[in-house]
Amino acid sequence: MRILITNDDGIYSPGIAALAKVARKFGQVKLVAPDVEQSSMGHAVTHSRPLSYKKSPIIFDDVEAYRVNGTPADCVAMGTHLWNDVDVVLSGINMGPNLGNSMWHSGTLAAAKQAVLFGIKGIALSTPVGKTEPDFEALEPFVEKTLALLLEDKELALYNVNFPEKPKDIVWTRQSVRLYDGTIIPGTDPLGRKHYWFTVSPLEPADEGTDRWAVENDMVSITPLRLDLTDEATLLKKLGANR
Repeated sequence: MRILITNDDGIYSPGIAALAKVARKFGQVKLVAPDVEQSSMGHAVTHSRPLSYKKSPIIFDDVEAYRVNGTPADCVAMGTHLWNDVDVVLSGINMGPNLGNSMWHSGTLAAAKQAVLFGIKGIALSTPVGKTEPDFEALEPFVEKTLALLLEDKELALYNVNFPEKPKDIVWTRQSVRLYDGTIIPGTDPLGRKHYWFTVSPLEPADEGTDRWAVENDMVSITPLRLDLTDEATLLKKLGANR
């Protein structure tokens, strides 16, 4: 199996090294990741300037690794151009969860979506982060179990995976769709100039069976996704009203 790995935290992130370590057990691995952090970049692609890539300054055991001056989606495009016949794109392990509505602006998930747009299976993987880095060594057995489960199926698919800090099981979930409170927090820099932080928090608790609920209850969440955003119920109503 030919496995392309990327992320949105950048080539220096310990999460991508942890993922590469496990992925090597399943096939041949290459890394193509952003040269700087691209968190919350969403599915942005670069079209107004040329892209370039360089060999990674970080050495990964027996894995070719490159850094790209672009977004996570750009990295998938570059990686699949440089390396033919990629079987799967893994994105992560992201330093921070990608649950519920955060999927809409996740650069981690965008890389996996870009893979599916190219006809390649895409899997995004994330874990919460606090004041210290996640314990990737402790997560390793569940990362391996998750990849074994998802890579067994050869069909084209898109998955969003979230690991809690201390997993005890793996469950299939749906996306938690809840409104959130978007808050702007003002501040000043050392020169006294105003700046602002944009932060969010959910307005409602997570429903059982959702990705947020799973992680809150120490379970690995696997959410199957699709690219088709069509609201089928509303479409049927509108079509029926026009007959």
